[in-house]
Amino acid sequence: MRRRIVTAAGLGLALLLTSCGLLSPSDEAGPGPRHGRASSLPSARPVPAGQGSRAAGDFNGDGHPDLVLDSLLAPARGHDDDPGIGIVYGSAHGLDPATRELLTPARNAAPTGQTVPAAFDAETSCDLDRDGFTDLVVTTDPPYDGVGRPPVPVQLLFGSPKGLGPARAVTLRIPDRARIGNEWPDQPVCGDFDGDGAADLAVTTSGPRISYLRGPFTRGGAPRAAGAPVAVPGTALATTTPLSPPPDIDHDGADDLLVRSADPGRRARSRLALGGPQGPTRAGAAAYPPGYAVAFGRFAAAGRGTAPLTAVTADTDGLLSVADRPGTIRTGTGGAPTLAAADVTADGRTDLALGGTRPALLLGSPDGLSPTPHRLALPRLPGTGRPLATVIALTDFDGDHHADLVLLTRRGPTHDRVTVYPGGLSGLAARPTRSFTTADFTTADFAAAGLPAS
Repeated sequence: MRRRIVTAAGLGLALLLTSCGLLSPSDEAGPGPRHGRASSLPSARPVPAGQGSRAAGDFNGDGHPDLVLDSLLAPARGHDDDPGIGIVYGSAHGLDPATRELLTPARNAAPTGQTVPAAFDAETSCDLDRDGFTDLVVTTDPPYDGVGRPPVPVQLLFGSPKGLGPARAVTLRIPDRARIGNEWPDQPVCGDFDGDGAADLAVTTSGPRISYLRGPFTRGGAPRAAGAPVAVPGTALATTTPLSPPPDIDHDGADDLLVRSADPGRRARSRLALGGPQGPTRAGAAAYPPGYAVAFGRFAAAGRGTAPLTAVTADTDGLLSVADRPGTIRTGTGGAPTLAAADVTADGRTDLALGGTRPALLLGSPDGLSPTPHRLALPRLPGTGRPLATVIALTDFDGDHHADLVLLTRRGPTHDRVTVYPGGLSGLAARPTRSFTTADFTTADFAAAGLPAS
């Protein structure tokens, strides 16, 4: 199993406080987890109960998107197992790090017999049972002796008015007729791929095929229907940012599935498997140029009518290919690129955020995506070498119609910082209004759970 950041979409996080409640982004980040280290997090508050909503990424149904962070820094002298998945809940004023939960394998994963998973990785999120509360899809590592067909490692955590914390996950049920070969089902992706209004799931199976599972799903993890594995134009599945819906490139009311020729994190070509009444069964017209990440947006002027939905592929050093035109825009962001697309300026055009060692925002314009990158200030972290910033989410967390950016900046295995940059008329704020470290999150919540964090 692999570790990767989502969110879902975009997070379990910690807030380093000054006397006014926030750490200035220009302040030096504190040391990583160590013996005797006390968390500076405020006491966790109860998750506000919602009535259900249609907002993406809203686990407690209060109408405000929430944030997911995989890859938490483990507490010093903690367990060798996965420290868990963190959730920070949204509010009318944006993300509230005091309203948070730590989801751990011991408390929230479904065991296999008497074996509790050691790995617990957030993958994607959507409302699988249509109850108005977003559900979290995770992957685990059930025991397998290597003989015959492996067990299903994908589990579902259902949202509720109390959020995700009280939930115990259930294992996704994939009917035998929807499986082929003896590879692990992996890389779950949400989307309404048949256009019926219910969220579906696609997971990899052997070869260039997927198990296509039609929603809605039962609380026991079973899909409404599933047929034989579906052939797709690639071997790996990919999401855009977790709080962004899948694209519907041909405007037929069914989401389309992004398929790659290599696993996420590797440079590869990608193309769409087009959705329709039978699911994502048709290959898109053209493959996109090689790259590490793909995002979709309407980057041209809204005043000319509905702009076309365009793919942007990020290659090494943030070299962008727009649609099928390779190397269109040079951004010099450095490092392994991550992407997210949303309307930051509320002008009706999609803007693009890029992660890397020099993260940036590119604005939509009357002529499409601007080639001028607006650099983002990063927090200082101890150590040497350039830290790498990963785009976690680009979505409107505070309800002002401007998408806000969440970055995870990390240097080495012991120091990180999550920063939130609000969107506005001219773009993203020059400095973040939230700054917190996942090390403090795990220290505080492991202690609250009675676990040996130090």
